[in-house]
Amino acid sequence: MKTNLLLLCATWSVACLFLPGVTPAADKTSPPNVIVFLTDDQGWGDLACYGHPVIKSPNLDRFAAEGLRLTQCYAACSVCSPSRSAILTGRTPYRNGVWRWIPSGSQYHLRASEITIAKLLKERGYDTCHAGKWHLNGKFNSDDQPQPDDHGYDHWLATQNNAAPNHLNPVNYVRNRQSVGRLEGPSAVIAASEAANWLKRRRDSNKPFFITVWTHEPHLPIESAPEYMQHYAEIEDEGLRQHHGNITQMDDAFGKLMAAVDEQGYRENTIVFFTSDNGPEGNGRSGRTRGSTGGLRGRKRHTHEGGIRVPGIIRWPGRIQEGSVSKTPVIGSDIFTTICDIVGIPLPSDRTIDGASLLPLFAGKPVERQQPLYWRNHLAPANFRVGMRVGDWKIVGSDDLTSFELYHLGNDPQETTDLSETQPKQFAELKKRLVAHDASVLREGPDWWQNDAKKTRRSAKTVEPPPGEDQTDHFDVVLGTKVQVADLGYRLHSQAEGIAWQKLKQPITGQATVRVQFRNAAAGQLTKNGALVIAEQPRNTGSVKIGTAIGMSEHVAFEGGWANVGNLAAKRVHLKPGDTFSLELQVDLEKRTATAVINAAQFKFPLPEQLKVVRYIGLYNKGTVTEFTAPVVESRKP
Repeated sequence: MKTNLLLLCATWSVACLFLPGVTPAADKTSPPNVIVFLTDDQGWGDLACYGHPVIKSPNLDRFAAEGLRLTQCYAACSVCSPSRSAILTGRTPYRNGVWRWIPSGSQYHLRASEITIAKLLKERGYDTCHAGKWHLNGKFNSDDQPQPDDHGYDHWLATQNNAAPNHLNPVNYVRNRQSVGRLEGPSAVIAASEAANWLKRRRDSNKPFFITVWTHEPHLPIESAPEYMQHYAEIEDEGLRQHHGNITQMDDAFGKLMAAVDEQGYRENTIVFFTSDNGPEGNGRSGRTRGSTGGLRGRKRHTHEGGIRVPGIIRWPGRIQEGSVSKTPVIGSDIFTTICDIVGIPLPSDRTIDGASLLPLFAGKPVERQQPLYWRNHLAPANFRVGMRVGDWKIVGSDDLTSFELYHLGNDPQETTDLSETQPKQFAELKKRLVAHDASVLREGPDWWQNDAKKTRRSAKTVEPPPGEDQTDHFDVVLGTKVQVADLGYRLHSQAEGIAWQKLKQPITGQATVRVQFRNAAAGQLTKNGALVIAEQPRNTGSVKIGTAIGMSEHVAFEGGWANVGNLAAKRVHLKPGDTFSLELQVDLEKRTATAVINAAQFKFPLPEQLKVVRYIGLYNKGTVTEFTAPVVESRKP
């Protein structure tokens, strides 16, 4: 190992001579330390240094002033587990197998055959540590699947997914395969302190180190310590105070880790990456999911910019100009390749590496990218599930690559104008390239995604509502809502998900047309929605909702609970809160297809395989008050 380390030092010293801006005084005779600090569900606009007018983030603002702030930094996916896998492997998620967020107990995991940056650095003499969220296996802390130590970490303190019961005093951390029970304090501070204490306790302080700190903040269930919420005491909205306090809580944890690096004398020879795993959760207007996309379209789970563009800041004293800003597009998988380039580790030659080295960017030069920026997300709306960016052009495609949209992000970062018809040459070129690239990616990774698709159509986090109250006596089953008579017909008043079911006298087994009208009835409320629901049994799980997410300005179709909103289809529209929506749904159970027309806007979507017959139709809303007419089955063909 001593011989290998000496060779590494020599390689690093020579490399420094060719890096612009490196002076002999700044040159080091040892390889650099590396820290990757990753947040969870933090939006592109969730820091003061990214333009947020309220959030207090003094440590990260100072960090940005000391390094390079990226204005077009992307996560490798718009959900968490895939983005994490890309950072560690340099490979787009469908190649490395972590194609989806990983439920607890599932078969999905970062395979032992994947080569992580932690493993490569450990082989080069680095001490390695991980603290915080892991979420790269379903069978956490089990010999059945690889754990952090199997992927190159000497020391780790982690959870499978979320901190439980929330971000304060979590009880589910595991340290080096041993449960540690309740830990006092905010989760991010616990993770940062673990890494800082590990750094101080190392046997050989001269060895280089690699640290990943992945916070739970600001992912649900959000809970912020009072000292961080005090900054927002003037805000009446409890959810907003909690979210903003959660960002400040995370910022303080980051500051504590950077202070420990300074105290130990490592600052000058440590490169630090800061970024997020995807865009913000929720609609941004209610509850504690109040993250900001900075005006970008879409949010978590979306392939539009708000779901994938995230904050990105890099500091490397003497190698990166302080206070610099870059609009060059970069992606999470670039971290792997950049570290390999810095340390002099050859990229694995037996697999595709999607990330590009950012070393040229640090010197103000173009990044040379062999693979395009590419995204595929199983939870994105079905007609916006795949995306690719080349230069300022971005193309977004449906799950089956039969429909597309084209945007020029340089002129239209909010993705408001589809240019697929007005720019036919550019559209044809990017469409051809996306189809070919998507096929090559899907061929390379394991077929877990195919197996999962055969079992179920993306039903995540579906909860069965409790019994509700029917004041009309017109419904056979009512769940999670109060149904009253209203001007339009019926009013559903739901705190969470609510469904009022009617059992059909004659089930639908072939073709049918169903009509219904609905409108928002929640005065002054930001959350507004309504949907028709069809199912074989009166349950939230397995049912199909078709309607309008008024607060999100989208017509949607989805299977299961609200967490899957848009997973069958989503069509962006311009809506007025007072609109009345007329829905006509045509279903064909034999062809497994459906077509919805809502106020002249049409969209098609596939029906789930398990929906063989429709025995129940009903009305649905979530967290709001909505008025409906009685749904009418107007025609039926066996």
